Amino acid sequence: MTSEQTSTLGPDSDLTEVFELAQQLRVDSVRASTSAGSGHPTSSLSAADLMAVLMTRHLRYDWNAPENPAGDHLVFSKGHASPLLYAMFKAAGAVSDEELMTTYRRFGHRLQGHPTPELPWVDVATGSLGQGIAYGVGIALAGRDLEDQPYRVWVLCGDSEMAEGSVWEALDKAGQHKLGNFTAIIDVNRLGQSGPTELQWDTDTYARRVEAFGCRALVVDGHDLTEVDRALKTAADGSAPTVIVAKTVKGRGVSEVADKEGWHGKPLPEDLAERAIEELGGVRDLRVEGPRPPKAAPAPARTNAGVELPRFEKGDEIATRVAFGKALVALGVRPDIVALDAEVGNSTHSEDFKKAYPDRFFQTYIAEQQMVAEAVGMAVRGFRPYATTFAAFLTRAHDFIRMAAVSDITMALCGTHSGVEIGADGPSQMGVEDLAMMRAVRGSTVLYPSDATSAAALTVAMADIDGISYLRTTRGAYPVLYGSEETFPVGGSKTLRRGDDDQVTLVSAGVTLHECLAAADLLAKQGVRARVIDLYSIKPLDSEALALAARETGALVVVEDHHPEGGIGEAVLSSLAESGSHPGFVHLAGSNLPGSGTTAELLDAAGISRTHIADAARSLVK
Repeated sequence: MTSEQTSTLGPDSDLTEVFELAQQLRVDSVRASTSAGSGHPTSSLSAADLMAVLMTRHLRYDWNAPENPAGDHLVFSKGHASPLLYAMFKAAGAVSDEELMTTYRRFGHRLQGHPTPELPWVDVATGSLGQGIAYGVGIALAGRDLEDQPYRVWVLCGDSEMAEGSVWEALDKAGQHKLGNFTAIIDVNRLGQSGPTELQWDTDTYARRVEAFGCRALVVDGHDLTEVDRALKTAADGSAPTVIVAKTVKGRGVSEVADKEGWHGKPLPEDLAERAIEELGGVRDLRVEGPRPPKAAPAPARTNAGVELPRFEKGDEIATRVAFGKALVALGVRPDIVALDAEVGNSTHSEDFKKAYPDRFFQTYIAEQQMVAEAVGMAVRGFRPYATTFAAFLTRAHDFIRMAAVSDITMALCGTHSGVEIGADGPSQMGVEDLAMMRAVRGSTVLYPSDATSAAALTVAMADIDGISYLRTTRGAYPVLYGSEETFPVGGSKTLRRGDDDQVTLVSAGVTLHECLAAADLLAKQGVRARVIDLYSIKPLDSEALALAARETGALVVVEDHHPEGGIGEAVLSSLAESGSHPGFVHLAGSNLPGSGTTAELLDAAGISRTHIADAARSLVK
């Protein structure tokens, strides 16, 4: 087929025509990356045959209606192969040749270096390797168990990323759930960024590992279109989660770079690109109309009943994690709410949701990365996930949280057992970095309730917050401070003690707010009048209340059960700087390495107990 000829390929196209499409995908990958002066053409060339067969014969998708609930999903876990993905979009008629050639990797345009959901045909941002399979499992779970839709999920991943543990967490869950609507395709092209991969072309070892996790492995020559077609057809039978292990050649079709080291992430120079295009048979303009999606299942009814908050009596001692669990159950009247747990649900109280709504509860066991990834996959499909574990353990899923923000995902996270407050378990269980981590996430909302009433209200509020929201809860039970009539707007605060002649303001949230209240009582006995602010919303925070306190009292003591870096203290200082306020300031936070002990012992050792707070306040007043 010459460059002058055009044709439209469909599910019945013969493999000779599919080969021509594969060559077009290669040519356009070279052209786009050379035009941009950057990109990953050789990583795209290796997978072109795989994608040509998939999009013509097996990917049931309406490119004009990506919102079709029955349409398949394609996740490019090897997001650096974006030239290939965008070449596929061109072949489908979704983007023009002009856009591909003039905007790829250029500032202000949607064909970015790694794909993002700015493109309507992209579900999740990829490029941080080892995540695509995990997202695919989440999307597949949503389709089968939540939506009852017939779509299939296809994930293209590279062989280098198979060294990531998150890949095997995901395949373990695919096997556990017997996700017959899920297929991963490994592009085993032997070469990584800096040299050969760990297993190179040892496809049998890949297959044995895949099978050990309960998935079906199909080993193929990734450039034999007949073999690839047969494997994709088998994968689509729905009988088991499938991983196609495809042996390929990096830079396939261009003899000067094929299977040669040193070409990863490098565009071909213009003269080499011209020779490559000629070797590949020249520029083509083939169009693809692949299989149409099947008929969609009826969408489940989503009439949201009113959520009735749990009520707590002032003075009763109740842990905020307990209130979170009760509020999550109350939220269950909304059919879009789902809950995910990392095998600590009896401690976090997310298990309460399982008892009430077992069909919308998902257990990922001790696999926090996979828990967040499944939440992302479900959010892609329009659900509102709540994913919960100890605050300390969410840190290992930080990259998934970071990339979820790149994808503009909306989900709620809850970290329990925060701070040294947890007591005898010791530092391995203490979340003392989580506020810094979550404040740094783009567009995040960070909430830290101090009692059961506020914890329940903020849990419910997260269901309607766009982006990634985080609720920090404590292990111990503390007195309920607020009546059921109180409201807790995001970005607000509560002033619990206040007088016209206050000399100092104590600012805190969570367990140390109770220490601040006790410190205020100590100070009152010593003739020092202290204002107390419950800063339950850490991001955004109540800048007006802080600025007012700075003006009226002239002195602030900020206390937190967290490391000093990146937590409440730095948030308050940033706010005060923006308002032009310069009060006397003391920041109390735990900087030592804690050990086992009682809550009281650990708070005192960290310098954040009531006596330390009172001492700091007196030093400012003097």
